[in-house]
Amino acid sequence: MSPVDKLWAQITSGEPFFIAEAGVNHLGSLGLGERLIREAAEAGAHAIKFQSYKAKNLCTKDAPRFWDWEGEIEKDGSQFDSYSHLDSFGESDHAELKRLCDYYGIEFMSTPFDDEATDYLDRVGICAYKIASCDLTNHPLLRNVASKGKIVMLSTGAGSIDEIRDAVRILREGTDRLVVMHCNLKYPTADHEINLRMIGHLREEFPECVIGLSDHTMNLWTPAFAYALGATVFEKHYTVDKTLDKSADHWLSVDPSEVGQIIENINLAVTLLGSREKKCTESEKRAKLYARRSIVSISEIKKGEMLTDKNLSCKRPGTGLSPTMLHKILGRFATRDISDDQILTMDDIK
Repeated sequence: MSPVDKLWAQITSGEPFFIAEAGVNHLGSLGLGERLIREAAEAGAHAIKFQSYKAKNLCTKDAPRFWDWEGEIEKDGSQFDSYSHLDSFGESDHAELKRLCDYYGIEFMSTPFDDEATDYLDRVGICAYKIASCDLTNHPLLRNVASKGKIVMLSTGAGSIDEIRDAVRILREGTDRLVVMHCNLKYPTADHEINLRMIGHLREEFPECVIGLSDHTMNLWTPAFAYALGATVFEKHYTVDKTLDKSADHWLSVDPSEVGQIIENINLAVTLLGSREKKCTESEKRAKLYARRSIVSISEIKKGEMLTDKNLSCKRPGTGLSPTMLHKILGRFATRDISDDQILTMDDIK
């Protein structure tokens, strides 16, 4: 089984799959990158995801920022000003990040923002690409990513259902291993705007795809609720130190201890949801036997006496004839003398 097939089998197993979204929180340092990888793996994340871009390929030099962060180096600068401080990593750096992920036993992922990054990530050996919400309608990029035949995770923030349908159609021209991820493209996302019920809409529209959540809320329970609604892949911004500078992602990211708490919350949801089939569980069997009722005599009954609601009732335990049979027994006759407060058997009934 190829690495891509192995990862896809894990993703489609129905078990939760958690991605620590490190983005460029390595700040151009492989040492910090290794720490991000190591601590994400130790916290229980299944994958760590970076971002791969060059500012000059991403935005014009005067593109307005769509976020508010007091820590910007250029206070009144553009997107280009912010991204150009964080775009130093190239192919060799991503190859090293991939090597470190393999060493620490965590899946390496990245979001390419241009064809150059898409191509070198393929050479590095990536198994799963992530498409950012902002590129939902970037069909040329989608086509190049799809052409690699890998797993693709598509964020859908700010997208209409028609735009998502178009993106899925294009991606399916190159791969049928798709994860469609509900997302709100606001950093951070207010709880009342995450609209997790949209997960149900995505499940209806794309039954052939795995459904996930790219979560920008500030609480640790959103992924667990998303799992309850049918999502199985989860992504949340991640850092090892929320006070670090240069990147606006640090302050709104979760740290390793919070990653562990999120995974614990999701696993609790898995446990609480359990099986879909309604049936008696193993733990209920003793209670079922002794808490249910049986048909019982409530007075002495002589042989040949008619069984009526005056001499029969239903009491615990449930080790005898079920109360569901009472209507069939009333009007019939006792085959022997029956003492008061006895559980009846079929041998007692003529």
